[in-house]
Parts: sequence; structure tokens; C-alpha cells
Amino acid sequence: MDLSELERDNTGRCRLSSPVPAACRKEPCVLGVDEAGRGPVLDSKTLLESERERLFAKMEENRDFVGWALDVLSPNLISTSMLGRVKYNLNSLSHDTATGLIQYALDQGVNVTQVFVDTVGMPETYQARLQQSFPGIEVTVKAKADALYPVVSAASICAKVARDQAVKKWKFVEKLQDSDTDYGSGYPNDPKTKAWLKEHVEPVFGFPQFVRFSWRTAQTILEKEAEDVIWEDSTPEDQEGLRKITSYFLNEGSQARPRTSHRYFLERGLESATSL
Repeated sequence: MDLSELERDNTGRCRLSSPVPAACRKEPCVLGVDEAGRGPVLDSKTLLESERERLFAKMEENRDFVGWALDVLSPNLISTSMLGRVKYNLNSLSHDTATGLIQYALDQGVNVTQVFVDTVGMPETYQARLQQSFPGIEVTVKAKADALYPVVSAASICAKVARDQAVKKWKFVEKLQDSDTDYGSGYPNDPKTKAWLKEHVEPVFGFPQFVRFSWRTAQTILEKEAEDVIWEDSTPEDQEGLRKITSYFLNEGSQARPRTSHRYFLERGLESATSL
């Protein structure tokens, strides 16, 4: 799977796809939809990574009648969508992405007659929404659809192989050392993942862009390890015990932090001040 487009810019989103088989433009086709990677960095499912790679290679061998398309959404894009002034929750983002992929298949001339989707949220509501968007197609949305319908299992394999490869080849904007890329499974009960998150939380700027800030475990660590900020409209009661943001621009006394500067400062040629 060629992820070069994602590797050039892993801060937004990109679409990857195989060629459309000629048969899929003529014969009735079934389309499956699934997703991967709702943890902070990656997740772990029933199949081993090597088995997923083997099954994906099998699909690639059958390009005469099997095609695939992916929308890859970066952790940074999801975080900014969910935490922005106008909230865009993860389920809505997932629904809109799935709708976009189905429309993309239709725009490519694929003769889609049935769609099977692994649900995100309430399956009845999701199915009604998709059915309204695609009235000429029979839509089925179920929980655990990847275990019920082979076409959704295939979609799951494609999504997870892309996720596996993206994680392996991830280029950190923050210039971390190679030894810093051992982040575990991505689940909240994985000590290695939690340790990696705690080690790489920056008190002011949070995590590297590899981490989805809106994930509950990441938010919990931010609340414990990062610093609160005093805003101009904060009440005196709210400010008690908090440090001023200017304290991070000073390099004196007990508050001095012998750490490498965040890339925000390095890129702008900013240095710590001795006085203000």
C-alpha cells in the first residue's frame, strides 16, 4: 500500500485507492465500510499484523474484481475538529467520512447496489441517515459487522493495514529520537502506552501531533501533567495555585526547566528571557 501522500503531510487527511476493476463498473457490487485507529495512536484487533498483511496481499492479487478506497484522517485533524470552537464530534466525523467514501465509489462509476457498514453510534440512526443519502442502494448497518459480513471484514483489513503502515512510518514533526517510538498498543490499560504519553506531554503545548488530544486517556494525562493557564477574564478564585503563562518564558530560580525548547520556539528563533 502506497502511503507516500500521507508521508508528505501527516497533519491533515488524504484519500488512497486502488484502480476500479472493470467488472465493478458493469456488474452489481457490494461495498463494505469499516474504520481503524480510535485510540490515541493505534489499536489492536483479533488478527495479528502479519495475518492482516497476508489477507490484504490476497485482495491485491484479485484486482479483477476487488477494489478499495481509504480516507486517512490524521490525529491532528481529529483533535482540531473535536476541540475547536465549533465542535465536530468523532461519530459525526466518522459518518461523514463513510458517506464521502460511498459517494466516491459511485463517482468512480462503481455499480454499488448494496452497502454494509460496521456501526459507529446507534445502528438504526446511522442506517437511516445513509439510506436517505443513497436511496437507490440497499444499506445495512450493524454492530460488529466485520464479523458478520465478509465485505466489511475486507474493509476492516484495508483500514488496519493502512493504519499499521502509517504508524510504522510516522514522521514526527517534533524530531523525537528513534527510541521514543515504542508506544505500545494504544489502549488505556497498556502501561507502555500510558508511560509514553506521560513522557511526551509538554506542559504548555501538550502532545506530539501523533496523539489525538481528544482521546479521554490523553485528556486525563493532560489534566494531571500539563499546566493550567490563567486567562485575562479568570476570577481570583480560579487563579489560586496556578502559574502564569509568562513563567515559561523565564529561565530563573526554581521554575527553570532544563528541557529542549518546543519546536514552536525553535522555528521562530525564540529564546527564554531573563527578564520581562
